[in-house]
Amino acid sequence: FPPAVFPLSCAVQSYSWGKVGLESEVAKLLASSDPLVQIQPDRPYAELWMGAHPRGDAVIRDNRIPQKTLGRWIADNPACLGAKVKDAFQGRLPFLFKVLSVNTALSIQAHPNKELAAKLHAQFPEHYPDANHKPEMAIALTPFEGLCGFRPVEEIVSFLQTVPELRALIGEVAAEQLERSGSDDPRGVSAALRVCFTRLMKSEKKFFVDQLNMLVKRISQEAAEGKDTSGSNGDLLLRLHSQYPGDIGCFTIYFLNLVRLEPGEAMFLGANEPHAYLQGDCVECMACSDNTVRAGLTPKFIDVLTLCEMLNYTPAPSSSKIFPAAQSQLDPSVYLYDPPVPDFAIMRIEIPPSIKLYLVSAVDSASILLVIQGTAVGTSTAAASEMTLRRGSVLFISANESISLHLSSPDGMLLFRACCLL
Repeated sequence: FPPAVFPLSCAVQSYSWGKVGLESEVAKLLASSDPLVQIQPDRPYAELWMGAHPRGDAVIRDNRIPQKTLGRWIADNPACLGAKVKDAFQGRLPFLFKVLSVNTALSIQAHPNKELAAKLHAQFPEHYPDANHKPEMAIALTPFEGLCGFRPVEEIVSFLQTVPELRALIGEVAAEQLERSGSDDPRGVSAALRVCFTRLMKSEKKFFVDQLNMLVKRISQEAAEGKDTSGSNGDLLLRLHSQYPGDIGCFTIYFLNLVRLEPGEAMFLGANEPHAYLQGDCVECMACSDNTVRAGLTPKFIDVLTLCEMLNYTPAPSSSKIFPAAQSQLDPSVYLYDPPVPDFAIMRIEIPPSIKLYLVSAVDSASILLVIQGTAVGTSTAAASEMTLRRGSVLFISANESISLHLSSPDGMLLFRACCLL
């Protein structure tokens, strides 16, 4: 039998928003996994792609395997996915696993559901390259910040009353409609919110740049005088404006929740949920798609009309955006993040120092294992030889295969494992 468990060497993406050099978790993981890698101090190391995406197919690090990349290997050995996964996802790995190191904000964006994805792909294939949905989950590795979902209405109304520049862009009629909308009529609230947000995003470029400059000038003066600018979300406004001067995305902070995640906390981004990662390091898992509808904080193609049409305008507090992990009943070292989509799930595996032999159990799905902390020697009946696992190591594990870890680090291990639990 060919080896069904093997180490991977993964693709790095150098997007401009990434952390540079060894400030980046991606770079640190690379450097510790492969001592021969030269980390360039001024290059952004934004994303590590662990999977079989055609623009970043992982390379197999086992010279006994004739296929060079994971994508080719899965195509030749589709049973490795597990019977259910293979049938449900047409013989393809249904997820892409990543590490992200975010220095400056990513674009204000949302991902379409399958129905809208099919429509967008048919109409604009150059911007929407496939017909799949793209739900995502991010789990913080370091303190992580992002914008996610619409704020409770009373928070937005409060900003409309303390930030005159925002009110000017939205207009008196729409602002009053939101102020009058009652919590007893959620559809009325969503309709008013849609009107306000769409007015903002479609405002004339010259008009919003003038208003933004006025706002930034005013907040900068107040901050210089030592005044509290939190009522206008001053700190975040100045930070985003310094990253993307004159960008409409700066105003979205008054509509979207600021979500702060501590290491191990997660957020799930379903279809039509507006979001933008702001800073920090995370592991991310997503369905295999490149469909992103953008509308600000980006130099890329923006599609304001589609975005404003598709969004989920349901207000909710930022605390509701944190997705809980469930500790496994069978293995207390495993915490499962199981989102409401079939494409992927993530396990966080925390092996305490007291355990020296740990079994990474078999699941009925191909999976990808990433080591964040600790060292071990891994053995498997499905592996060609024993494997040294250290920080930054990535393993592919075929369906229904297990690995024994012989731990050598004094302080346990932290691993993340992406799989598909149908």
